[in-house]
Amino acid sequence: MESLSNKKKVLEQKPLSFMERMYLPAIAKGMGITISHLFKKEATVRYPEVEREFSANFRGMHSLKRDENGKERCTACGLCALSCPAEAITMIAAERKPEEKDLYREEKYAATYEINMLRCIFCGLCEEACPKEAIYLDGPIVPADYLRKDFIYGKDKLVEAPLGMKK
Repeated sequence: MESLSNKKKVLEQKPLSFMERMYLPAIAKGMGITISHLFKKEATVRYPEVEREFSANFRGMHSLKRDENGKERCTACGLCALSCPAEAITMIAAERKPEEKDLYREEKYAATYEINMLRCIFCGLCEEACPKEAIYLDGPIVPADYLRKDFIYGKDKLVEAPLGMKK
């Protein structure tokens, strides 16, 4: 079948020399590249032993903050859950009881607050939407795990320790 443009490309192949047929130049060139990589700087970081430097705007694991009196800042307004494009945040609000006055700032608090870390895209919109500055993405890297259910973080993992109990 003829081409539509009637353009032809003529390829000339010169015969291979004896050394080229033995592939010795190609093998030598490949070995040279391999040996040159032995003397270059390593591209990987040996993670458990050496921790990588992160930029100033790194977004790590979420943390729910406390105020200066040790009370939880979150008032369960739901703005973080509404602003989350991945719908990774779920919360259930509850009314504060009189005996819980030392635990929560306002009359309403988050009885359950869960973040699905498998869905989270670490965009930081929850942090920006929070009017009480209760949630921050300032923690470490999310640790690896084997089960999907272990990536749903509740208040037990997210709320920071009170001032007197910090490590």
